[in-house]
Amino acid sequence: MKILALDTCLEACSAALWDDGRTLDAVSEPMARGHQERLAPMVAEMMARAGVEFSALDRIAVTVGPGSFTGLRVGLAFAKGLALALDRPCVGVGVLEALATGAANQGFVAAAVDAKRGQVYLQVFADGRAIMAPDGLDIPVAAARLAELWGGGPAVLVGSGAPLLAGVLPEAQVLETAVADPVAIARLAAVARPPFAPARPLYLRAPDAKLPGGITPP
Repeated sequence: MKILALDTCLEACSAALWDDGRTLDAVSEPMARGHQERLAPMVAEMMARAGVEFSALDRIAVTVGPGSFTGLRVGLAFAKGLALALDRPCVGVGVLEALATGAANQGFVAAAVDAKRGQVYLQVFADGRAIMAPDGLDIPVAAARLAELWGGGPAVLVGSGAPLLAGVLPEAQVLETAVADPVAIARLAAVARPPFAPARPLYLRAPDAKLPGGITPP
């Protein structure tokens, strides 16, 4: 199964080409803005390097958030347009699950993204199974939730928000990263089973941007 995996939710533009457990190619370029201009050329260059035609793809995987409002919409629009053109399924993947999967497959793993303004996006996993839904929380609330869910033993904190919660689990391994591994996104899409839910953006708080007249964009 050949999968094209994409991520534009966080502080990078990333893509991977995955084929039945083998990574054919992967690329990640740090950026806070400019995903729209870079994503299509990046994917085309990667596919050409791997010598794989777009028609050979079986699935398109894309992160749906939480993260940058503009960034995640860029990735979703590109992935859904490509999937429609190829008549292939578009599989949405939570970026917090991708962070946790890239960090560890077993044990207690908390993925946390610094959402700024004193908040984090948090999701916690035990042996690869989510034990809470993604949530946007004030840091003290997130710390209390983490302490409540942790049952002792080894733990991993991963993501840009991991250092903000490190004091809660003093023995935990802290993996501070601002990006999700696109290969982990592909792995998650590979084990997903149809029927697939429509890939929609996961917003955990209202956007900072306002339209003229103070209207929040959809």
